[in-house]
Amino acid sequence: MKSRLGLLIGMIFAAAGMRFLPHPPNFESIGAIALFAGAHFDDKRWAFVLPLAAMLLSDAVIGFHVQMPIVYGTFALVVCMGFFLRERRTALNIAGAAVAASTLFFVITNFGVWAFDGLYPRTLEGLVVCYVAAIPFFGNTLAGTVFYTAVLFGGFALVEKKITVFAPATRS
Repeated sequence: MKSRLGLLIGMIFAAAGMRFLPHPPNFESIGAIALFAGAHFDDKRWAFVLPLAAMLLSDAVIGFHVQMPIVYGTFALVVCMGFFLRERRTALNIAGAAVAASTLFFVITNFGVWAFDGLYPRTLEGLVVCYVAAIPFFGNTLAGTVFYTAVLFGGFALVEKKITVFAPATRS
């Protein structure tokens, strides 16, 4: 069991390290990490703490921003989405969760930009303009989340099949 936990933690921090490599704007691993943690950690506290800690550590290097509470809160919700996958890890469910996580991130964080950054008028028109301006970034968010979700879930599934010590404990 400790070997499995160590591998999960290592995969999360390795994926978070990808934030330091050059990448298109919003092509990130964090959404996938949050889904993966929610789906795989037996202790739900670890499922929240590890992805958010990995993001906090990388943000300490990359830089902090005013939207952090909204971004971190959104990723905590994505961890909760991962809980849905615990007993339902099919390719279709995982892909659907990756798309849903990206969409949730887009909707909540851009609402936060509109509501709190002062970049757009606080009117319905301002909200629409904010969402329209964010559409180009959504493609990269979706692509990054889907890509890293496939890498994390697919890679871990292969390891579980090949090395039985990493397989989840059976529930009685």
